[in-house]
Amino acid sequence: MSTLEEHIDIGAPLDKTWDCLHRVDSIPQYVDGVREAHLEGKRTHLGLDAGGTSRELELEITDRTTEKVMSWKTTTGPELSGSVSLLPIDQQHTRVQARFQYEPSTITDSFGGPKGLAQVHAIENGVRSDLQKFKGMVEHER
Repeated sequence: MSTLEEHIDIGAPLDKTWDCLHRVDSIPQYVDGVREAHLEGKRTHLGLDAGGTSRELELEITDRTTEKVMSWKTTTGPELSGSVSLLPIDQQHTRVQARFQYEPSTITDSFGGPKGLAQVHAIENGVRSDLQKFKGMVEHER
């Protein structure tokens, strides 16, 4: 299992950032390849366009609200998991720490794309880009 960890500092209070993180319908605005996202009961349904293939995934999301940690894992499709932790920097700034766990062969088998080190770089770049888009969304929301 491979693990990727990235973080970004956002110019918004912790509670606002936490609220934005939990708006399922806004996921396509900041996660590349997600064309739709919505709740189905207690699970989050994602429609993906990745590697030239259209796929559907279901996620189970759990929160540790007092610690401001949201964890997720797939319940259908490839076995993927991760977490997002929010840490206050000060009253107007929040650090977002993202952790993504995956099996490299699962990513290649399910979504295509590069293998080996090229795959690692593609995933790293994707997570960094998604965090930048999330930052932009949170900071520009009123």
